[in-house]
Amino acid sequence: MPYEWLEPAPAAARRVPEHGRRAVRDETRSALERSRERLFRSQSAEGFWCGELTADTTLESDYILLQLWLHQPEGAGWNPPTRERIGRAARSILERQLPDGGFNIYSGGPSEVSATVKAYCALKLAGVSPDGGPLAAARERVLALGGLQAANSYVKINLSLFGLYPRRHVPSVPPEIVMLPGNVLYEMSSWTRSILVPLSIVQARGANRRAPTGFTVDELLLPGVSLALPKRKGLSILFHHLDRMFKVWEKRGSERIRGAAIREAEHWILDRTRFTEGLGAIYPAMMYFIMALDALDYPADHPDLVDAIRHFESLLIETGGRFIFQPCVSPIWDTAISAFALGEAGCAGDPRLTRSADWLLTKEVRRKGDWSVKRPDTAPSGWAFEFANEFYPDIDDTAMVLLALMHARASDPKAQAAVEARAMNWLLAMQSSDGGWAAFDVDNNWAVLNRVPFADHNAMLDPTCPDITGRVLECLCRRGLAGHEAARRGAAYLLQAQERDGSWYGRWGVNYIYGSFLAMRGLAASAAGEPSAAVKDAIAKAAEWLRAIQNPDGGWGESCASYDRDGFVPAPSCASQTAWAVLGLRAAGQGESAAARRGMRFLLDRQGPDGAWPESATTGTGFPNVFYLTYGMYRDYFPLLALAGG
Repeated sequence: MPYEWLEPAPAAARRVPEHGRRAVRDETRSALERSRERLFRSQSAEGFWCGELTADTTLESDYILLQLWLHQPEGAGWNPPTRERIGRAARSILERQLPDGGFNIYSGGPSEVSATVKAYCALKLAGVSPDGGPLAAARERVLALGGLQAANSYVKINLSLFGLYPRRHVPSVPPEIVMLPGNVLYEMSSWTRSILVPLSIVQARGANRRAPTGFTVDELLLPGVSLALPKRKGLSILFHHLDRMFKVWEKRGSERIRGAAIREAEHWILDRTRFTEGLGAIYPAMMYFIMALDALDYPADHPDLVDAIRHFESLLIETGGRFIFQPCVSPIWDTAISAFALGEAGCAGDPRLTRSADWLLTKEVRRKGDWSVKRPDTAPSGWAFEFANEFYPDIDDTAMVLLALMHARASDPKAQAAVEARAMNWLLAMQSSDGGWAAFDVDNNWAVLNRVPFADHNAMLDPTCPDITGRVLECLCRRGLAGHEAARRGAAYLLQAQERDGSWYGRWGVNYIYGSFLAMRGLAASAAGEPSAAVKDAIAKAAEWLRAIQNPDGGWGESCASYDRDGFVPAPSCASQTAWAVLGLRAAGQGESAAARRGMRFLLDRQGPDGAWPESATTGTGFPNVFYLTYGMYRDYFPLLALAGG
């Protein structure tokens, strides 16, 4: 993606003998071919790509707790029909225990208290002895990290459902939230509302659940530390008092109003499982949906409950000795980036890309979802992340698909043109008032909600972010809308969002490297031919930052700890983050700089004969500081894009 107005690399950086350049070009072409063929080999017969999407042990831990909900014990004994699977889940958890006894939430990260509490409870339920061995080590690590009291509110809520944590000391999620005036529910992020509504039913109707007789996790409590909700300041005090009022209401409020709220919540969650593969198509919402239907006394053979369990279990990878839950699946995301990378790598006319385009066209969303509450007059379009999730198309996927469809030409050009026109209109309509784009909603930035007691999952809101805005801006500009008011506002947003060191925050990828390369590509595309001084300076500053953080081995790496420290934290180099940095430098006109050449050298030297790159780093973000993602295909298509010069 060359832009002639950008400053070329310094002359000293370009002094490479011609025979050396030819050798590198030949090596790059060979690596490019291996990478393309590997990617095509992993394409499905239907035309899509879908890599594994994995996370931490909390998913397997929650699975065991779900089995306790569905298969209640008789006295002290607990022998559910899923005992064999529970054993496999326990082994999967134990395999990832750290030497200090704890469990982390990203590769190479330290023990984290909530993940360790969850693992301890699940393993103890599965029959692992708490006396000595793995559980004793986990218990010591929990206490060293602040005890059960230091775990997040969702851990405590889940334990309270079985009497394992005092109900009075966990946040209340009343089903009446669906009846609040002013569409308050839709001021929360899409994933939060899809989790909270079924959870509200679970809290309201699931009070009779219990753990096996004598089972406790009291040994995880740190002596002398209160179990009560933390004391807060400002608006948090108001929400603290509201929580106390909710608890009084639960005991003494109108049964008629409570019953109406539960029915409304039930309708809400059922409506949002139509035309989708589970509520929200994400693990926690799907889990609470199953629990909610069970709490509402749906019989085990009820079609909605049967489908709910089937969709939930479709997230499970159970092959050989593996037992790993995925938080969701990523076929549209993987297909869009794969097709785009292959197109940039010279495969635009390949019939295999036509198959991918035909498949993508069938996945366009044609029904209004939650996003339409704030955009009621906008015609539906766009793409979700998963195979089917029609209530929740997302802006990032839509922009990526539109970029892919520039290269992947469907067998019906007229149909493709119509889809692209609708999707572009939807994308433009989903711009927030600050000029940026968020993931699922518009102007989802009501900061007061971050003060509610259950907001410690760090994802109550879906604000605009530089990484998505950069991708949307690149999409708009490469499709001829560089002069559009939306593009100008998007570029202005990115300029004001730049960090003082020249980087940009990355909300959905780890972290500043991800945000920076996408912001740089967006700004470069927006300014092609007529750059402002501000844009040139911003991109140059970002390129300087990328060069400054390059690892000695020529690659780039960034730790998830960057989110906790609000600044870049280096990590060992990996293929995907190195590719992002090279792409950022290329957007700055520095594709031939010494830094970029060293980055390419890193990629070339580490590609295997099969075209693959090794990578164990966690480079995807779910909820910063809380939940991270490992995309199985990031190590395939991002290096290909870098090799292709895209």
